[in-house]
Amino acid sequence: MNKVNLYADGACSGNPGPGGWGTILECRGYEKELSGGEPQTTNNRMELTGIIEGLKNLNQACHVTVYSDSKYITDSINKGWVYSWQRNGWRKSDKSPALNVDLWQELLDLIGRHKVTFVWIKGHAGHRYNERCDEMAVEQSKIKGRRL
Repeated sequence: MNKVNLYADGACSGNPGPGGWGTILECRGYEKELSGGEPQTTNNRMELTGIIEGLKNLNQACHVTVYSDSKYITDSINKGWVYSWQRNGWRKSDKSPALNVDLWQELLDLIGRHKVTFVWIKGHAGHRYNERCDEMAVEQSKIKGRRL
């Protein structure tokens, strides 16, 4: 299995508002940049979408390390919250509905196709790939904002 590093970030101008995501896939010295956005979304949806789109671009099962500055995502996976929400009919421990269920379901399906590890990294701290993903996400949010 190939080892892939996936870096992703999301941005939103207003929350909700126009948003963007940026992703970098890195494998054996090669890099691929991906980005996109939505005219009306939330930051958490863009964070999730960046990871989803990166995983969707892998054409075979891989060992993937996902680097994200989103505690919402890394904690939800690493602490098992998302699996509890799923078991409980997409309800959180306080019985309120989980958010972004459509994206969580897609992410869990994609995770099942690979061996995935999630690593939290501090945002805006000079990490080269995280900074580049942020630049792409912000640019996409500006583009989507102009289309409103």
